[in-house]
Amino acid sequence: MTPRSTSNDAIVQEISINAPAERIFAALTDPDELLRWWRMDDQFRLVRALCDLRPGGKWTMRVKGFGDEEQRESIVHGVYVTVEPPFQLIYTWIREEEGHPETTVRWDLSEFEGSTRVRVTHSGLINEGLRARNSGWIFIVRLLQEYVEE
Repeated sequence: MTPRSTSNDAIVQEISINAPAERIFAALTDPDELLRWWRMDDQFRLVRALCDLRPGGKWTMRVKGFGDEEQRESIVHGVYVTVEPPFQLIYTWIREEEGHPETTVRWDLSEFEGSTRVRVTHSGLINEGLRARNSGWIFIVRLLQEYVEE
């Protein structure tokens, strides 16, 4: 896994996954598959996913987080900007929290030598607070890798 890099407004995470791009793209876009892998024991789990997979189509994810004897729930949603299976997926990312602006998530997949290089870029993170709040991509790409390499 390539270490996370950040710029003034983006977080970038890369990983090489031993699975075809088609398999990875399906895991990123099929609600049933998202529910199976977008989870980390005792930290968070996806409890609902909706995907209208087309440019202009809407998506929503409801995530439950766990900690300090209470559950907290967050909703993230947006609109698909680019849907080019199996190599590129771009969508807006809006957290339903006060003061969280619309940002953009971009997935680029490229196959090479039996593996797929996966690069996720979350941009529009205009301050350190937003970058810190959205810094979990290292965990997400690892969960994706574990799921599709099973």
